Amino acid sequence: MTSNQTQSYYFDGRHYDSRIELTDDIPFWLEQARAYGDPVLELACGTGRISIPLAREGFQVTGLDLSDNMLAEARRKSELENLPLEWIQGDGRDFDLGKQFNLIFIPFNSLSEFHSRQDLESCFACVWQHLLPQGRFIVDVFNPRLDILLREPDKRYPHTCYPDPQGRGSIEVTESNKYDDATQINEITLHNTFLDHPDRLEFKDKLVMRIFYPQEIDALLTYNGFRIEHKLGDYDGHLFRTKSPKQLIVCEKTPRQLQSAI
Repeated sequence: MTSNQTQSYYFDGRHYDSRIELTDDIPFWLEQARAYGDPVLELACGTGRISIPLAREGFQVTGLDLSDNMLAEARRKSELENLPLEWIQGDGRDFDLGKQFNLIFIPFNSLSEFHSRQDLESCFACVWQHLLPQGRFIVDVFNPRLDILLREPDKRYPHTCYPDPQGRGSIEVTESNKYDDATQINEITLHNTFLDHPDRLEFKDKLVMRIFYPQEIDALLTYNGFRIEHKLGDYDGHLFRTKSPKQLIVCEKTPRQLQSAI
């Protein structure tokens, strides 16, 4: 790794796990699995941060992700615990698993990796085909904050600090972003600095995310064959409101898939 190298945010599952310490959402997903039952499909499962806790509770879980690096870490962790998870390398816009699920979810803003309407409609079509008639599809995305999206693009903001999984000391992460309001794409650069390196070696990650405004994501789901059963604003189960940090949308599929009118 050389100074100022730029790579994908998902280049290494070990770095991802060290950097992302979120556990607040795990009880929420366990509650959803208990409510809707087996089998469960997690889209963009990454390193198994959520799928593995679900499997520990006895749920039959399949995890699908595009990144081999992330899935390698997921397999390693689940094998250490001898958990019977099914890990599948695949694209959330184009998959056919040959079975249906009672619960399908795409957590932690991963839907924002699909930037175009075509990407989204392809994903929703795959979900619709894989969802049992009584099943639920749950989407977890940001509630957009203009104060973050419209920050000065050349300024860095604090993000996190984490131990290098290869034992090279602490890595300080700051972030900058550039938002295009025409495309609703937010391009985030994470600047990672090795604090204990004599030259303060730095590498960069890129994360490109589509921003979904509340009425927009509701309409996209509705016109792609889903009925919104309820919409929550946080992992504690409060209803969605103006200042809610999250959009947690619980959907059931309609009897037939509708053609998009957007």
